[in-house]
Amino acid sequence: MSFAMNALEVLVLVFVALIGLAVLVAAVVFLIDRMQTADAIRRNYPVIGRFRRLFTELGEFFRQYFFAMDREELPFNRAQRDWVNRAAGGKGNTVAFGSTRNLGVPGTPIFVNATFPPLDDQYASSTPMIIGPGARQPYAAPSFFNISGMSFGAISKPAVQALSRGANAAGVWLNTGEGGLSPFHLEGGCDIVFQIGTAKYGVRDAHGLLSDEKLAEVAAHPQVKMFEIKLAQGAKPGKGGILPGAKVTPEIAEIRGIQVGQDSLSPNRHPEVASFDDLLDLVAHIREVTGKPVGIKTVVGSLEAFDDLFAAIDRRGAAGAPDFITLDGGEGGTGAAPMPLIDLVGMSVREALPQVANLRDRHGLKGRIRLIASGKLVNPGDVAWALAAGADFVTSARGFMFALGCIQALKCNRNTCPTGITTHDPRLQKGLVVADKDQRVAHYARGIIHEVETIAHSVGVAEPRLMRRRHVRIVQAGGTSLPLNEILPSYSSVAES
Repeated sequence: MSFAMNALEVLVLVFVALIGLAVLVAAVVFLIDRMQTADAIRRNYPVIGRFRRLFTELGEFFRQYFFAMDREELPFNRAQRDWVNRAAGGKGNTVAFGSTRNLGVPGTPIFVNATFPPLDDQYASSTPMIIGPGARQPYAAPSFFNISGMSFGAISKPAVQALSRGANAAGVWLNTGEGGLSPFHLEGGCDIVFQIGTAKYGVRDAHGLLSDEKLAEVAAHPQVKMFEIKLAQGAKPGKGGILPGAKVTPEIAEIRGIQVGQDSLSPNRHPEVASFDDLLDLVAHIREVTGKPVGIKTVVGSLEAFDDLFAAIDRRGAAGAPDFITLDGGEGGTGAAPMPLIDLVGMSVREALPQVANLRDRHGLKGRIRLIASGKLVNPGDVAWALAAGADFVTSARGFMFALGCIQALKCNRNTCPTGITTHDPRLQKGLVVADKDQRVAHYARGIIHEVETIAHSVGVAEPRLMRRRHVRIVQAGGTSLPLNEILPSYSSVAES
């Protein structure tokens, strides 16, 4: 009996010791996760957050036994997100065994490799391009790849800070989004594009109308290089910005000029703009007040509207044209929008971009109006396609969100973003450490630029903006591919023939 009791006591002591050891290990791991800065999920959710990375890594080994999801998840699949994550981490982006992409899917772009591509000493990096030659202060934009509009309010203070610092390090511009100019946009020292939404946040008077005085104040910042009038964005064309009241903090309310804690709903269009002549008047007015290039951002619904826009420019002369047009696709993203608009409204940028480029060129405005492509362009192939199709620049928002650590939790509109990017909950924001994430932003931008240059060299040109439609083939319904310049010839090639 005594021996049995002693054995039981030993077992109890061992069990207690194991539990104590487990608690100690968990406590140590908790502290390690809370103190590290690289992974926002582990920082915000110590210990249990490790299971996400574990399951992600184990998925590589178990995909042969279960359903492979590399290329099937929406809105962005695992392969796309993994590429961004590797690039943002400054890691090598080579892969093994072969492509997991189904190259027979209609619409897939395939780049045409050159038989004799340029040697290592025969290619160059992209050079700056002038935007707004007629403005008092034209902008020599250094990079073809830049950060698209994400408002302070839609994204958090540390997210804006990391984007600003990372943009400066990589030499790319940062678009403010329609939420106004915050000190956090400026603190990194990067070039800024100030977006003017339909509610005129940051440049509005007491009645919500455009204030020339506030416009001039914003333009006085040397970092602010251009102004973008937002007519529409891809995820919600025909609907203004939506910022839930839970996100309208005193700080955001002051910057925007709105009430604390109330839903911030922008008008569905600029009230003073009811025609293309009105729009061109507004462009000219803002350019005169600020002295800087002014463009528009919109979504293509029909090409007839752009015919009308370019016809209005023809009547007024090229000097009255916008300095750039940002084309967002119907596949674009946002923090909050009605599902019917996200799913069903607006032409894809892949359909719209080459056709608008043709219209611009047909009206003789190629050197006057720069085209900026946006809308789900997050990987090198996306960006290279856009440049070949007619874009002068490409911007991305969600690509940079992934660089910041976004895990596609789809909670952008709930103020509960687990990575601290789209929330104003101080506890969750602690997961996003600016000193780490700004480096990821810079690495991602440089990674895109480098690999787009690699594609350009592969097709036989010295730098990315020399790519043309003949350098891309598009897979058709039968599985074969046709050159893009045969499917939709550029205006210059048609004119020459």
